[in-house]
Amino acid sequence: MTRIDEIRHVRLFRNGRNQAIRIPREFELPGQEAILRREGNHLIIEPVAAMPLRALLAQWEPIDVEWPAIDNLPAEDVDL
Repeated sequence: MTRIDEIRHVRLFRNGRNQAIRIPREFELPGQEAILRREGNHLIIEPVAAMPLRALLAQWEPIDVEWPAIDNLPAEDVDL
């Protein structure tokens, strides 16, 4: 159930060939990107969640490549 303090009347306007709205400060989303989707007559705007590097790497398939041998390795560290 939506509370009255979660509702705000906004005006639609044109930005070039796109229709746009100004998002009031109390409804601002974090980040620079959002996901917009339609459910019937409703538009849903959701922030793009930053994916942790570990989760991103877990989605990738391992690569099966034979890497060439490195002949000229860098010098090892020496304690002085």
